[in-house]
Amino acid sequence: MFTGLVQKIAEVTSVKRDNGGVRLVISCTEWADSIELGESISTSGCCLTVVGNVLENGKNLISFDIVQESLKCTTLDSLQQGSSVNVERSLRPDSFLGGHFVQGHIDGFETVLLVTPQDSGDCRLRITTATIDTDTIVPKGSVSIDGVSLTVATVCDDWFEVALVPATLRETTLGKIQVGDFVNIETDILTRTIVQVVRKMQQ
Repeated sequence: MFTGLVQKIAEVTSVKRDNGGVRLVISCTEWADSIELGESISTSGCCLTVVGNVLENGKNLISFDIVQESLKCTTLDSLQQGSSVNVERSLRPDSFLGGHFVQGHIDGFETVLLVTPQDSGDCRLRITTATIDTDTIVPKGSVSIDGVSLTVATVCDDWFEVALVPATLRETTLGKIQVGDFVNIETDILTRTIVQVVRKMQQ
């Protein structure tokens, strides 16, 4: 479980592919001494399990194995050496919950339609809803985009918008987002559960 409050931007140092999936390695030196094998880390919004943590050439390298199902449903398959990813360690019992409950289970990946800078320094981001349940995207509700907890600003039939404040633009990969980019979307688990229960009651 995560909050959607990105803690760092990490760099992809290698992507090794085989028939079983991908071994992804990222560099995040600041966590060197405390990362444990088996720990969960949100990587661009996807919950991944640490399978390796070594110090090499002065860099702390954290490794994950990604299966084909995850590659098919997320943007992780497009990562390459030098890519940047948002990372967040999983919640502890004493953690602050400043965002919303994020599982790291991606609903699907969507396309950025518009990136509109605002005079205030904020930015509006418009995103498609082709692969996600649109009933779970509600105005003022929560959504996770590439692991970033955001509030839904506007909803239409086939897209929605969020507002990115300067801190989000500065401290996450969303600050470099461009029209046509793909992003991982996780809808709010609480909203998703309510929608599913109501639908079953109506059957």
